[in-house]
Amino acid sequence: MYKLADIFEGIDIVKVRGSLDVEFGRIQSDSRKLSSGDMFVAIRGIMADGHDHIQEAVESGVNVVVCEQLPQSAEEGITYVLVKSTHQVLGLLASAYYGHPSRQLRLVGVTGTNGKTSVVSLLHEIFESQGIKSGLISTIKILVHKEELQASYTTPDALSLQELLGSMLKAGCRYVFMEVSSHAIDQDRIAGAEFAGALFTNITHDHLDYHGSTDNYIRAKKKFFDNLGTASFALLNSDDRRSRFMVQNTKAKISFYGLKTPGGFKGRIIESSIEASYISIDNTTVWVPFIGEFNIYNILAAYGASVLLGLEKDDVLRSISKAHPAPGRFETIRSEEGKLAIIDYAHTPDALMNVLKTINSLRKEGSEIICILGAGGDRDKLKRPEMGKIGAEYSDRLILTSDNPRSEDPGQIINDIKIGIPQEMADNTLMIVDRKEAIKTACMMAKAGDIILIAGKGHETYQLIGNERLHHDDREEVRRLFKTDEKTA
Repeated sequence: MYKLADIFEGIDIVKVRGSLDVEFGRIQSDSRKLSSGDMFVAIRGIMADGHDHIQEAVESGVNVVVCEQLPQSAEEGITYVLVKSTHQVLGLLASAYYGHPSRQLRLVGVTGTNGKTSVVSLLHEIFESQGIKSGLISTIKILVHKEELQASYTTPDALSLQELLGSMLKAGCRYVFMEVSSHAIDQDRIAGAEFAGALFTNITHDHLDYHGSTDNYIRAKKKFFDNLGTASFALLNSDDRRSRFMVQNTKAKISFYGLKTPGGFKGRIIESSIEASYISIDNTTVWVPFIGEFNIYNILAAYGASVLLGLEKDDVLRSISKAHPAPGRFETIRSEEGKLAIIDYAHTPDALMNVLKTINSLRKEGSEIICILGAGGDRDKLKRPEMGKIGAEYSDRLILTSDNPRSEDPGQIINDIKIGIPQEMADNTLMIVDRKEAIKTACMMAKAGDIILIAGKGHETYQLIGNERLHHDDREEVRRLFKTDEKTA
């Protein structure tokens, strides 16, 4: 049991009804998971308001209720704690509950539209290759040193995050690398987490269904840097014009990385193939098994953060030269006949353009690019025609299909994408709602030397159709059609 007064030490309280000199068992924000003696934190969510479930929590036997609005009637023997923001306080309470694990770890967060997963995965691999136990919290998976856990969200909720950090600390991890989404920042899911460093990759069109405008989206990212302390570092992409805005109000030590602008951790692409890139970082050359300018930015971010965290430059470069791209990020599968499929998570206009430009720069004369793409349902609709336009501009053939339609009609989503396709590309565009059939069609259309880009799902192993989560893996489908078990080209 925990003492309420101890757990609230240093946290602002507006009013207390009852006594802080009580004990409680667990902290919960989900009224369905409550047990006798728990603390219930009432959170105002997008779909539901925890304040509507306070009476239900009381009936389940909780000792403490933390809320932004006190109920009209108070139950005897229960302490009600009024705070300004239960979102923020939940993270602070969770941190205290698990012993403030981030104070004993070196926690590094990566935010931005594209590249978050690749950068944190690279950082984890670099540090583990140096014999340093590390944790990873990403869209793809969670790693407690080498133990893998399933990831549900890009950034876990505040309670789950602090529990994870506590588990990583107990497992002997010294560093933790995590993706920090704009949703998580806006919802204070990272409150209570103390970051040794924060990285910014880029800002492009995404998540306007949630944030409402690009300005709101950018300001959500900026909030992450605003809250850094003087002992932290901020590492930003100098080639993204919004980097300076991100750190206008930060107290952290600022550093930059980039390919085009001078200063900071500087990189240059010397040579590229479909398998690897020969690059220069801080005037040292190295071959890396990563393709495309967008991936070299990710490498520079991971390299810069590693050096800022105290690793030797040469050790970092050696690790990067042996690193592996994250699953579903420019993942290549080749058939015996010489067809090449590339599976990539690109689901924003900028990410799709980056991948297609890279493929165009590396394809051999006479080869064609067949692009398969869709767009998620119940998400930002404005990017759909833009995705269609980019797919048409940088491909020879285009197949529009389903990509997690959720509650929307997949045919309507495809029509929304089709609006952006120029008339001259109409004859080279197919609409195949069934994603498996779309992949099968592309593999049949392709000839030796052609490149098939299957964009949007990357590492995902499911399709969200209506209320169902159905098994689907783009990589599985390609391997079955190509009759190969090889994971890479």
